[in-house]
Amino acid sequence: MASRYGKKAQTKVKRAMHERKAGTLRSGNSGRKVTSRKQAIAIGLSEARRAGGKVPKKKAKKKSGTARRKTTRRMM
Repeated sequence: MASRYGKKAQTKVKRAMHERKAGTLRSGNSGRKVTSRKQAIAIGLSEARRAGGKVPKKKAKKKSGTARRKTTRRMM
């Protein structure tokens, strides 16, 4: 069975985690300091994706219950 993530993804996430620990990792547009572990991993994976690394695609966002109900009402 092949691995899901490539070596590039591993190095990018590792670098992002080190930056987070040092307090130098910043988020995209706002430039705010990243303190969340999950957010640091997400930043590392997106950088690996941009660099052409082997990373699975992002999961599609699910529609909320209210959005789903509105579309079904229109159909009837």
